[in-house]
Amino acid sequence: MPQKDYVKASRPKTKPASRRPARKNSAASSGSTAKPWLLLIVTALLISGFVYFLWFLNQQPAVTVTPAKPVPSPAKKDELPAKPAQEPYQYIKELENKEVKVDVAEQQQTGGPYQMQCGSFREQKQAEAMKAQIAFVGFSSEVRRTEGSNGVWYRVVLGPYESKRQATADRNRLREQSINTCQIWNWS
Repeated sequence: MPQKDYVKASRPKTKPASRRPARKNSAASSGSTAKPWLLLIVTALLISGFVYFLWFLNQQPAVTVTPAKPVPSPAKKDELPAKPAQEPYQYIKELENKEVKVDVAEQQQTGGPYQMQCGSFREQKQAEAMKAQIAFVGFSSEVRRTEGSNGVWYRVVLGPYESKRQATADRNRLREQSINTCQIWNWS
């Protein structure tokens, strides 16, 4: 396919020179010569105004500034204040030998053991690949084969966990590694 020169195509074509000589306008030529003289006059006025301003500043009387007397400091900077005879705070002595008791209520176990399922696959090879991804994060999982009314499934399962909080913490670590398919189930 031949290359097309788009740059050349976008440039306007030059018009051929006409045979008639161009007419000179006398009014336009006289106006263009007047402008440099005007520019010279304005420049001269600005320079003379600046020179007058400098001369005017030089004629002003000089202002003398008298320094203020330094105030003598009553105490030397190296001296420290006197040490207090008695400690102003009493709680330091009160809390030295005091023991604080806190009542902590036992949390009830609301459910049984929990498990986390991260995938369910028709082929065992896919389940083993998911198990390997989870192993790279640092968790051990197992592949369970289940048979149901709709065929054989291979599930990737972590657990059992004693509390849902532990399972949620592990799921969050898996999400940080882009494994977002895990669900937590009550395994009872």
